Amino acid sequence: MLTSLAYIFLVGLALGFVFVKLRLPAILGMIITGILLGPHCLDLLQSKFLDFAPDLRELALVIILTRAGLSLSLHDFKNIGRPALMMCFVPATAEMIGVVILAPIFMGVTYWEAALMGSTIAAVSPAVVVPRMLKLKSEGRGVEHGIPQMLLAGASLDDVYVLVMFSAFLALLKGDSVSAASFAQVPIAILLGIAVGVALGLLLVLFFKRFHIRDTVKVMIILSFAFLLNDLEHDLSGVVPFSSMIAVVAIAACIFARHQVLAQRLSEKFTKLWVAAEVVLFVLVGSALDVKFALASGIGVVLVVFGAMFFRMFGVWTCMVRSVLNKKERLFCMLAYMPKATVQAAIGGVPLSYGLACGNNVLTLAALSIMITAPLGAIAIDKTYKKLL
Repeated sequence: MLTSLAYIFLVGLALGFVFVKLRLPAILGMIITGILLGPHCLDLLQSKFLDFAPDLRELALVIILTRAGLSLSLHDFKNIGRPALMMCFVPATAEMIGVVILAPIFMGVTYWEAALMGSTIAAVSPAVVVPRMLKLKSEGRGVEHGIPQMLLAGASLDDVYVLVMFSAFLALLKGDSVSAASFAQVPIAILLGIAVGVALGLLLVLFFKRFHIRDTVKVMIILSFAFLLNDLEHDLSGVVPFSSMIAVVAIAACIFARHQVLAQRLSEKFTKLWVAAEVVLFVLVGSALDVKFALASGIGVVLVVFGAMFFRMFGVWTCMVRSVLNKKERLFCMLAYMPKATVQAAIGGVPLSYGLACGNNVLTLAALSIMITAPLGAIAIDKTYKKLL
């Protein structure tokens, strides 16, 4: 396992550095590292290590979501209003509709299979979006109209909505019963996650104010609660809808609201943790991609990915209608909401594991959506934000 980590850090950092020198996002080098080291190419990552891949991805997501929450002003989010709320579900819904229209034409699947495929690729990637929005905030870009804050919050809530839709469509194709209550889980999961997160956040602020301990220890405490919340979500699955991701963001946002000085110090700690977590996350994303299978799937899958992306961009544009944002700012939001990575890597292989006929198609679409949109979205954000904001 330690050997696998050594390969990941040495090769991932090296290729990341090379791509930065080429004026491309470092994550592209990290994804390519995963492809090269993964089981579908050189096979240098130990199977025991890959068994821990889901947990390591969860760890990286917790770090980046906590970092996002520690700079998320709920007051600013409230001031943005309707567009911020719509961004949490309208773009993902538009993308799912796009896949339902395009996949039966270009991939020969049924409409229900296309709906499952759409829900697999519809989630935006916090791991790509969040670090870049934090950079924008630090540079003061787009903050007047709350663009970074809106995209930060949307990237978290969007994932919860998409995961519930994915579970519902998966149940339908497995032959399980799905009712209106299944879709009602979305607001319940979000509200319960916010409630638990705020309660824990308030308790942690009181504890940190009362007992003077090192910031490193505070980080360890916050991470420990995040891990427990993640286990709680799995334990409550099928009983009570609950989103641990939203709870983690709520904890951090609560700390920011009640103790901004502490939030800033903790954010610096999580930024340092993200240096290592980012490499591990995107190398693992790359290791899950079977490039040969994806390339053998033909041009139809690529057309579906690009077509769905334009449906998503139309959904983002719809959210901006009658908002205070100008044309350049709206275009930036459309570009910044493209990237996919972590959710697709986590759930892309689930339908295949259940033996569904569309399993290979779902996995291929998920893989290609990562390969196309993660670097493309990262490049679009990095290359346009100074001109558009």
